[in-house]
Amino acid sequence: MPTLKTELRDFVVENFLFGQGGDTFTDEDSFMQKGIIDSTGIMEVIAHLEETYEISVEDEELLPENLDSVACLAAYVTRKRGATD
Repeated sequence: MPTLKTELRDFVVENFLFGQGGDTFTDEDSFMQKGIIDSTGIMEVIAHLEETYEISVEDEELLPENLDSVACLAAYVTRKRGATD
């Protein structure tokens, strides 16, 4: 069973790198600084998180520390799921 980080990394690679280049960034690399995801792409990430992980992303949570890397996304989803369990 894939880990949360693996699932999120796979989503980013498939949707923003078109299945290629998954080895060009680490889980801690900034999506924005690496040019992987832009501000419009973040909306796609949010929709994916809400649908796949059944969480609600609030406006005040739209922060780089929550959404700007695989590691940030995984930590954010883990916190949100823990808050609802």
